[in-house]
Amino acid sequence: MGSKTVKSWLGLLAVALVVGGCALQDDLITVDNRLTALKQRVSKQDKKVDAIQSEIAGYHEEQLKSDEALRSKYANLHALIRDLRHEIAILRGHLEESQYDAQQKLGTMTEREKRWKELEKSFQSSLDRIVRLEQYLAMEPSEKLISSGPEKTGTDQGKPSASRTPDEIYAGAKQEFDKGEYEAARELFQSFLKQYPKSKNADNAQFWIGEIYYREKWYEKAILEYQKVIETYPKGNKTHSALLKQGYAFLNLGDKDNARLILKELIRKYPDSNEAKIAKEKLKRFQ
Repeated sequence: MGSKTVKSWLGLLAVALVVGGCALQDDLITVDNRLTALKQRVSKQDKKVDAIQSEIAGYHEEQLKSDEALRSKYANLHALIRDLRHEIAILRGHLEESQYDAQQKLGTMTEREKRWKELEKSFQSSLDRIVRLEQYLAMEPSEKLISSGPEKTGTDQGKPSASRTPDEIYAGAKQEFDKGEYEAARELFQSFLKQYPKSKNADNAQFWIGEIYYREKWYEKAILEYQKVIETYPKGNKTHSALLKQGYAFLNLGDKDNARLILKELIRKYPDSNEAKIAKEKLKRFQ
């Protein structure tokens, strides 16, 4: 092979590498742009869910059942929630399409795969929040969530067995809570309170319901559930904790004024409690 031929071949190879490199770079940019756009749309979706939660949180369940005008108003949310579900399905389809495209063209990309998994987790989180809204508004879920684990039956559905003692039922609910099975725990605690409203563990059960909403970041609803502890069980052992967590919930909502009032009330009413000490330290940080 002559020197000119070799040089020509090397030149063509160099051009191919440059063109291939540019194409690869373009593909990477396209994937990154898709991921960024999807993330922004998921963020907008979460804000819509936040808006619905904020709107309904101020109304008690009794009002939702008895006030015809209110029920009519919230019936309109049904269509909005359906739209949110549909949008999630579309976004998930775009995500899967982008992932397949990139894998075909670019092979394995650890960093981008991590971003895909984070987006997938965001989709599931949005669906979970929508289901909780549907349940709160007594709506029939528009579809079953695709989630890990078999469908819950028996006590998992919040229907305690008549053969179990109140203490056993409460312990079972707390066990579900400790495992992070919040939906099952909430149903069990609620059922427990309906059957045994005067139980020694009633105030604890009500507090844990508030705590579940808090951990799910539905802070408005958590505040209402903590208030039930404070009003219904003023002499119970969870009143201090309920006040403290109410203050924290207001802080998470960005409402420092109400948070300050709640924490000061806790310190005034229960100055010697551990919760009061925590409240004092918390106040120092944002006053």
